[in-house]
Amino acid sequence: MLSCSSAFQRVASLMFMAPKLKPQRLHQIAETGADQLVKKARTMTTESSMKDAFSTYADYLNNFNEKRERVVKASRDITMNSKKVIFQVHRLSKDNKEEVLEKAGKDLEAVREQHFARLMKELQGTDFWKLRRAYSPGVQEYVEAATFYKFCVSGTLSTLDEINATLLPLSDPSLEPLQINILDYILGLADLTGELMRMAIGRISDGEVEFAQRICQFVRQIHRELLLVVPQMDDSYDMKSKMEVMLQSVIKIENACFSVHVRGSEYIPLLGDDAPTSFLLGGADVE
Repeated sequence: MLSCSSAFQRVASLMFMAPKLKPQRLHQIAETGADQLVKKARTMTTESSMKDAFSTYADYLNNFNEKRERVVKASRDITMNSKKVIFQVHRLSKDNKEEVLEKAGKDLEAVREQHFARLMKELQGTDFWKLRRAYSPGVQEYVEAATFYKFCVSGTLSTLDEINATLLPLSDPSLEPLQINILDYILGLADLTGELMRMAIGRISDGEVEFAQRICQFVRQIHRELLLVVPQMDDSYDMKSKMEVMLQSVIKIENACFSVHVRGSEYIPLLGDDAPTSFLLGGADVE
């Protein structure tokens, strides 16, 4: 066994043999510890900033999705009530022109003041182009109803400026007014030709041959003008498909008018001596 003095001597020798840390090394260790503390604090700050940023984005997306749902609901209401205006106009006959058009005008005004006003309130002050897909169907249907009503009243086409002028009173004066864009207006006109085709066929059945021919000329003109515009537009599948349907409407009206012209002897005697050819436009009686 080792004596007590020998044990102390061995411990002392080991202490002397142990490596001594230089002052520079001690300074480096101290700096490393300080850097780790700084990096840790910086990491915690960065994580906190990222959480705040993601929280802000989450709130924005939630609010945006809620707004989108409200816009979709308003667009559906505009679509449904605009279709009611179109159905009302299709009830026109020689005996109820003033009554039907007055009712259709009031219904169209209600669409603007109730449903369109709600849509504009949601879109004002926001980047409404992000929501265009949500409200475009309703706007197109409204354009179709407004132009269809105007044609039956005066035989003319409502321009984009005229339609936007009717919406201007609904806008907040402190914000930039929301206006229907040219693309939705053109898409609405393409749908208008289908309604005019149905009216032309109905007017031929009721003996309004001249009015059906005027509708044919009107639809031809719209189709011809859009043929010049559509190739200059960006690639739009909706517009191309609607142009094909528009051409079919033109052909149907032309075939109906041509059949009446060729086989007029089978149609004209059925009209009677006092049957007007255009109760909407004030045309002369059929001879």
